[in-house]
Amino acid sequence: MSENDERSVRLDRSLVRALAHPMRNRALGLLRVYGPQTATTLATRLGVNTGATSYHLRQLAEAGLVVEDDSRGNARDRWWKAAHQTTSFDLPELLDQEPELTLGFLHGVGQAYAENMFAFIDSMQTLDPEWKEASLLSDYHFHLRADQLAALRQELTAVLAKYATPDLTAPLTDGEEQVTIQIQAFPRETR
Repeated sequence: MSENDERSVRLDRSLVRALAHPMRNRALGLLRVYGPQTATTLATRLGVNTGATSYHLRQLAEAGLVVEDDSRGNARDRWWKAAHQTTSFDLPELLDQEPELTLGFLHGVGQAYAENMFAFIDSMQTLDPEWKEASLLSDYHFHLRADQLAALRQELTAVLAKYATPDLTAPLTDGEEQVTIQIQAFPRETR
């Protein structure tokens, strides 16, 4: 998906401020993956009280990251949905403009990735055999220059784009499951 696609939002300093709180980051991710939800259903998924979820949803709405889903609910139940399906950002620019908030945002992203991985590990015993065989939990180590890492990243994202699902909230077809692919590529401290 192109960064200019209307389903994608590019973070700037005000949006990174809104997403620097881990709960907001997680709530937005849940809305993107599971579709529209109320503050109550999100609170259950997040393991927090509804008041906290409502507050964070209002903050996300003020930033334009979530919107009310007027096709659902009533005066008593407010349904929320993600305004965009993906997020992109210029890391060097954000680190220059808002270093502490950007690091807070990235820590939240890392925490969400770790939670996804642990949830997968916890579910491994009950997975169907074909899903156990198809799944991967691994890391790879290379000696690369920065330009080589950038080229590798571009090739990997091109392959992922080939398999991209335009709408993650669409119903699954027979045999499909939602699949998460997480990629982290970074230089390791070796000294």
